[in-house]
Amino acid sequence: MSHVRRNYGQYCGLASALDIVGERWTLLIIRELLLGPRRYSELVAELPGIGTNLLAERLKSLTEQGILVKPTSRDQGYELTESGRQLREPVLMLARWGMAFLGPPQADQEVRPHWGFLAVQAMIDPARASDIDEVYEFHVDDVTFHIAVEGGVPRATDGAHDGPCSMVARTDARTFVEIGSKRLTPFEALASGRLMLSGDPDAIMRSSFLLGLMPEMDAVAGAR
Repeated sequence: MSHVRRNYGQYCGLASALDIVGERWTLLIIRELLLGPRRYSELVAELPGIGTNLLAERLKSLTEQGILVKPTSRDQGYELTESGRQLREPVLMLARWGMAFLGPPQADQEVRPHWGFLAVQAMIDPARASDIDEVYEFHVDDVTFHIAVEGGVPRATDGAHDGPCSMVARTDARTFVEIGSKRLTPFEALASGRLMLSGDPDAIMRSSFLLGLMPEMDAVAGAR
């Protein structure tokens, strides 16, 4: 029996948005596709717990709504349309908001290294990037990404930087999320050996400040 979509029946922009992306698993599918095109098998692997029939239904619905494009061959993946890509900022804001509610990591909770790339985008505070002009690189398990700040404008990019970096961080995905949720400070992670940092000490302090991991006065004091 086909799934019957419900709606809120309200003439409201928020209700209209939730009619499209408010169902369970939908925003997590969007999260994966914000990181790039994904084949059906890749989505199944990166969304542990979702049923294959439910995933197929969600993908079909999002395609019909013009949020994503269905692949035309086995070599291609589902990809967000321009309308789908407009969800980037709302998703990042929700991720930033949700970090405050993360409890201690549980053994049965899944975590993926590439989620760290989305997490770091959510953590960046552009208002703290003024007067910064440097690059920070992150190695989270087997995934690498970097933040380049040019002219006070931060930009997160997948992959390694092709030039020198002021700071390089190496850690695992679970530790990265714990730091992002402020359940663990970078200094506690360093002391326990779960985080390794290299580069200019002042740049390390500035990167922590940019990601909202320390208050302004601590960052200023550390940069002196």
